[in-house]
Amino acid sequence: MRVCSGWRRFLLLLPVIFLFPHIISVLELHKDPKLEHRHQRQTKKFDHLVFGPAAGEGLLDRLQCQGTKALNKTHFSFSLRNSKFGNGISFVTVFTTYNSTVDSLVKSSSNEQVSVGNKSYNKVERSLAVLNTFISFIEVTMPQSSVLILTDPASTIPVHRNRVTLYPIQGEYSRDKLMLQRIRSYIVFLEQKLEEQSQFPGQISHYIFTDSDVAVVDDLGQIFKDYLLFDLALTFRNNKEQPLNSGFIAVRGSQDGIRRAKVFLQEVLQVYSSKYMKASRMLGDQLALAWVVKSHPSFNTKRFTRQQPFEEKIGGASVLFLPCATYNWTPPEGAGQFHGMPLDVKVVHFKGSRKRLMLESWNFLNSTPSSQLSDMLCLILKSGRTKYDF
Repeated sequence: MRVCSGWRRFLLLLPVIFLFPHIISVLELHKDPKLEHRHQRQTKKFDHLVFGPAAGEGLLDRLQCQGTKALNKTHFSFSLRNSKFGNGISFVTVFTTYNSTVDSLVKSSSNEQVSVGNKSYNKVERSLAVLNTFISFIEVTMPQSSVLILTDPASTIPVHRNRVTLYPIQGEYSRDKLMLQRIRSYIVFLEQKLEEQSQFPGQISHYIFTDSDVAVVDDLGQIFKDYLLFDLALTFRNNKEQPLNSGFIAVRGSQDGIRRAKVFLQEVLQVYSSKYMKASRMLGDQLALAWVVKSHPSFNTKRFTRQQPFEEKIGGASVLFLPCATYNWTPPEGAGQFHGMPLDVKVVHFKGSRKRLMLESWNFLNSTPSSQLSDMLCLILKSGRTKYDF
């Protein structure tokens, strides 16, 4: 009778096995504690670099690596230290610190300490380390450029670097509203620069607004030389819901460029405030950007599926669309980046848990005397799929 009932259960389960094989896998996982433990280990974040295969092997237009040694070079392969890139370019980022009781407790908690190289960081210090690394990459690749940090006037940021200026702007910098405040800060900043332009019309500085968790690994000044007509530039990817990433926005420093960029961002802010406040902590700005662009009658969204720059008139502004694959590349954990690293990559964006990788990459570049920028990019490419402890 036991055999008969066992067969009966098996026959009853046959349709489930064929139609829903993943259910059997889940059942096996719960049945075998070793499998369950292995699954938990795979989702655990790591506190050290974990290397995997370098995506893009054999593709001519992708970086080829042997270990952390680049077999071919990125376009930016000559000496960086003596370069004069960045003259007339200012990088602008929004950054603030939270001097709350919670942060004070975190600062004193040894369990929150994270080590990168020979340095340990608490939760507050990690953000400052990322900001300093952001500045350090710019100093290497575009040493003549400046960095402007838009921040809450009440915030204390212990950053003392050449060509770096704190730029206090009043606003609401709470964690829940930071993305919304970022757009507001950009607008206030552009309004002030527009006023300066009217007083000193001959002095032109272009602006590149970025997140602070990016590494600039090539000269971005070429954007303004190669594309002479745009007012502002955005980066795009082949993503239906969020085709535009707000972590990189370039603005031409002419009066017209600043004014049109300001009006464009004011429209983004209005859409953000009226349609996407439920996503105010994250993604609301990107959804608002996409809405403003895609709602323009003549815009063809199919252009987002091609990795080629293009220009389009959106409202009164001429907008240059640049592919994320070159100007806002994210290590392979992100969608659409599994075909390796393009040889013309200019910006690496360490979103989310990748921030440890940003600090590790900078340490690698400086701790190994023979390492070059292309070798560092191999380190990023081979480590990017892992979730780290940041």
